[in-house]
Amino acid sequence: MAEVNEAVAAKPEIELQPAIQPPPQHGPGTLACVSWESMEDAAQVAAWDALAEWAGEPNPFYESWYLLPSLRQLPSQISLLRFEFRGKLAGLLPVVRPNRYYRYPFPNLANWLHPNMFSGAPLVTQGAEVPFWQALLRWADENAGAALFLHLRDLPLDGPLHAALNQLLASERRYAEVVHREERAMLASDLTPEAYWDASLSGKKRKELRRQANRLADEGTVAFTRSTDGEGLEAWCQDFLRLEAAGWKGQAGSALASSPATAALFAESLAGAAERGRLERLTLSLDDRPIAMLASFLTPPGAFSFKTAFDEGFAKFSPGVLLQRENLAILSRPEIAWTDSCAAADHPMIDHIWRERREIGRISIAIGGSARRFAFRQLLRAETRRK
Repeated sequence: MAEVNEAVAAKPEIELQPAIQPPPQHGPGTLACVSWESMEDAAQVAAWDALAEWAGEPNPFYESWYLLPSLRQLPSQISLLRFEFRGKLAGLLPVVRPNRYYRYPFPNLANWLHPNMFSGAPLVTQGAEVPFWQALLRWADENAGAALFLHLRDLPLDGPLHAALNQLLASERRYAEVVHREERAMLASDLTPEAYWDASLSGKKRKELRRQANRLADEGTVAFTRSTDGEGLEAWCQDFLRLEAAGWKGQAGSALASSPATAALFAESLAGAAERGRLERLTLSLDDRPIAMLASFLTPPGAFSFKTAFDEGFAKFSPGVLLQRENLAILSRPEIAWTDSCAAADHPMIDHIWRERREIGRISIAIGGSARRFAFRQLLRAETRRK
């Protein structure tokens, strides 16, 4: 986790100005903090899945089939904020109360993420973004406890959720700051897969990859397979876990198979995604042996490249890049307008193929009474001065 002085935005601290438009009215929404176990029954899961279908900004990592296995396999002191709007479940966000802010002893309220979650955007019904944020900030004011501020991590900065939050912060003159920004590779284009490939890589690089593909074919029978159902999923997951663990992640102890909990989370979440038609699996095999694999979550209008692995013994053939060339077929899906790479900023491979960028940020927001907000303002000023 980044330290505070590495997490401060490049822009200077600014005071929110008065709203140009009249402040939004409080909507007829209600927000309750509930135990995550209360959301496990079939009726709640059905309402949760319906919310995901109508969310204005998709986030598979907060959908029922991913978040519930995460909570079961990675237990922690986590609650769910459950927002109802006009009589229906219209918002959901897992929250936690860390005692530290990175390496500093500042308690805060935060959205919950673990290392295999790549978006912290709450699930909110399209059109209910402002009422959701109103309800969330009211709840945070009234239930701050020891927390000095609200800290939202990995929030997309180019979508309706951030726009609605900015609108509300301005109308309430509530002190807040984006304390960290980063860009990660994104795929969003009207080009055909072939045209995009040609535009992304130089002729010299494409020639080299064709040579590598031909050399790989000399080794045996090469095949690409794509699946969007659950057939053979259990065996596929086991192959993926073995492939990832055999590489540098296994040596570093960060592979999914390095922990029984993350291995189980991987299998359970992929099964849940497949059951709902939200999973795509892509495999490059040599003589029926997988040498590169990719699991993606399909959450129209977006998609997320969740996990990829390749056999490092075949690195000279660039199997990961060859798999990504095949993965460009997602551009042909009419229901998918963009794909988030879920990769770290400046990723050495995907950044050279996917040319668009998605801005992700961390936002700290004042909550509670005047004394708490004054303390938060001083903390944030010290943070920006360190930057």
